[in-house]
Amino acid sequence: MCYSAQIWADYQKFSRAFGAILSVKEFVQIFWERREGASPKIPKAIELAFANPRDELEAQVKRMIDEAREAELGRMDERIATQQAKIAEAEAALQKRVTKKSQEVIRVANNRIAVERAKADKLQRSEPAENDDRIWPGDYTLVMVVEDGRKIIKPMRYQCRLPGWTVASERAKPGTYNARRDSLRSVWKRLYGYNHGIMVATHFYESVARHDYEQRTLADGERPKSIELEFTPQSGEPLYIPVLWYAWTDGVGELLSCAAITDNPEPEVAMTGHDRTIINIKPEHVDAWLSPDPKNLAEMDEILEDKRHPFYEHKVAA
Repeated sequence: MCYSAQIWADYQKFSRAFGAILSVKEFVQIFWERREGASPKIPKAIELAFANPRDELEAQVKRMIDEAREAELGRMDERIATQQAKIAEAEAALQKRVTKKSQEVIRVANNRIAVERAKADKLQRSEPAENDDRIWPGDYTLVMVVEDGRKIIKPMRYQCRLPGWTVASERAKPGTYNARRDSLRSVWKRLYGYNHGIMVATHFYESVARHDYEQRTLADGERPKSIELEFTPQSGEPLYIPVLWYAWTDGVGELLSCAAITDNPEPEVAMTGHDRTIINIKPEHVDAWLSPDPKNLAEMDEILEDKRHPFYEHKVAA
């Protein structure tokens, strides 16, 4: 599994490295959804990359980001005002009689106000911060695909909604942010050989059982505990992660979503107690991976087999 990663969230990195261009429509769409009240989880670093647009297409995205921010700030103000009204009502009640109920109302309302203000601060922040480029399942990431012979950068949700699925299907099977290599011809057969992309990351994170990490058995009465590990290629090179993606639609809207392909663990990852590692393909295979022939899956198999094996250093994440 790769349950979290730090990604290339700046589309300009893809442009410099691969000559990829921006697919403006999809970027405008996800920020339009936010403006209208939906809550797509978009890493702050993706937004910040549009702070200084270089052309009119990038300026379109920035305008939608700005509109979405102002609309959400307005909704936050309304939610804060609602909580402040509850506090005022509870404080008035306390003047007449002290009750735990009124005290609890004030405590909960103050907590909710604090959460809203923290969200507002992040929304308005214009300077980058640590983990702005980190994704978890359900977050949006940048994926490079090929359309009409051109490399295109699109925002996709890191959790794939497969063909034929409903929202309920996805809720029942929430682990589709990763695609096991040994399931590509079964679970993923409608995407493997058809919808290929590349996500680029600098680090990935895994959750492991502490006793497995410490290579010991659980003591009598000890309950399992998890720790988070951060893995980084010792070479310092970014990971070129092959993904499968799908454009799901209900006839009204569209959801672009993807899954990273995983394989048996690299030895140094297995030593930490984890049983999978995301595949990291070689740069020379990127073009072939992005333009698959569904009648020649053997070539795709060879690309995945001929993956890079940098030594993945690890540390316990803070």
